[in-house]
Amino acid sequence: MDEFATEEQIMQAGSMIDRMVKHMIEQKIPPIAVASALLGGALNVLSASLPDEAILRILHNAVESVQSGELREIDETRQ
Repeated sequence: MDEFATEEQIMQAGSMIDRMVKHMIEQKIPPIAVASALLGGALNVLSASLPDEAILRILHNAVESVQSGELREIDETRQ
């Protein structure tokens, strides 16, 4: 799968994920369980379509976002 996603497709997928997350939280599934399942699913999707080096770059960027506080800044703008 070397297909690139359009902005519309990304927004559609994000909207679907948001609805699923909301439903799981309403069902009283602990947020850590929801997040762990989402992360595991995302890694499975990535591993099916990208080489390990690309996945590691994505994960490294995520670590850098946490370390720099950028992830918290994004979360704060949503509240």
